[in-house]
Amino acid sequence: MNLVTALGFLAALLTTIAFIPQVIKSWKTKKTKDVSLAMFIILVVGIFLWLIYGLLVKDLPLIVANLITFILVSSILFLKLKHS
Repeated sequence: MNLVTALGFLAALLTTIAFIPQVIKSWKTKKTKDVSLAMFIILVVGIFLWLIYGLLVKDLPLIVANLITFILVSSILFLKLKHS
């Protein structure tokens, strides 16, 4: 693995795991009042588009990061819609 790819994976790891505390908190408390619905809808769409882009250019760090982030952010959006 070259340095550029390693940098991509590190950036992907950090930006992906940033959503884990929010997922856990939302799941445990079932409270999403302070989570912006509009922001998460826009974010889910944007991440999905990044995932498609990553697949088209065959960029593994983009694909992995955005697939996992899409799942995490979609789960927050689901909880927001379910508990609102």
